[in-house]
Amino acid sequence: MTARLADIAAQAGVSEATVSRVLNGKPGVAGATRQSVLAALDVLGYERPVRLRQRSAGLIGLITPELENPIFPALAQVIGQALTRQGYTPVLATQTPGGSTEDELTEMLVDRGVCGIIFVSGLHADTSADMQRYDQLRAQGVPFVLVDGFSPKVQAPFISPDDRAAMRLAVTHLVSLGHTRIGLALGPKRFVPVQRKIEGFVRTVQDQLALSPEEIESELVQHSLYTLEGGQAAASALLDRGCTAVVCASDMMALGAIRTARQRGFEVPDDISVVGFDDSPLIAFTDPPLTTVRKPVPSMGQAAVRTLLEEIGGTPAPHSEFVFMPELVVRGSTASAPRGNTRGSTQGSTRP
Repeated sequence: MTARLADIAAQAGVSEATVSRVLNGKPGVAGATRQSVLAALDVLGYERPVRLRQRSAGLIGLITPELENPIFPALAQVIGQALTRQGYTPVLATQTPGGSTEDELTEMLVDRGVCGIIFVSGLHADTSADMQRYDQLRAQGVPFVLVDGFSPKVQAPFISPDDRAAMRLAVTHLVSLGHTRIGLALGPKRFVPVQRKIEGFVRTVQDQLALSPEEIESELVQHSLYTLEGGQAAASALLDRGCTAVVCASDMMALGAIRTARQRGFEVPDDISVVGFDDSPLIAFTDPPLTTVRKPVPSMGQAAVRTLLEEIGGTPAPHSEFVFMPELVVRGSTASAPRGNTRGSTQGSTRP
């Protein structure tokens, strides 16, 4: 019991005496402190005393894509911590290839009586998806917030990074280093964040390098998958077109681009510069450390929770999008453009 009290106290950031008072229903404990202790019980997997179980603020569902991309666990952690601080219990539901769909996970969470749901990079970001599923959810009285991807067809608050600004930051950085042949590797075009990144990329390259939008989209934009292998494939196509720098729409794709460059005998960043997107955990420790555009995960996660709790509390946010500014983080994967400023598929030297 002493060990259990110590664990709960450490998790809640209070004294063991305070934990004891809460568990025994004694007065003299602030409401917020009491909620923190109860949330700590939930997080650590301890069962609440029967008399305290009804005091839980309830369950909040969090639906994310696969967790192989480290940016999703990072966002889930921020959201989960913010929810537990408010006395709610987060329920993480993850989509996996061949596993449950977003609709199935949503139905499961609703059946379990969640107070609300946060969707991260869900079908709301897919312009080809049917948005009526969200109308049906709202008709059931379940508040929800959508992260990454905006749809004018869905009456809900949205939380997004400024994807256009992200591309402006990345391209401006590379142009300042002397690159004039800059490629963009990103996911399927039907997704809203992809479309916005293309808009920002085309506009910035057009303004700073005086290329036509048609030339930029046909020669410098390559669609693939948001995976390491997808980054390899996209980078291969862009290097074939003479690009000396590649901007990637995720850090995982950027790692794939670096792998492709090395397979061709190029040095990163001496021959090829690579920029990622997200600033995922551990990405600063890759070889070379990755220059990337940092997604404002803490502020986005906290805003998602704050907005959802306002919805639950009866003061819903208007149908609007809260947009957060990303930040360029310069590390070791970008450098001045190589002499001649073009690289083709046959220009790399062969290495063992």
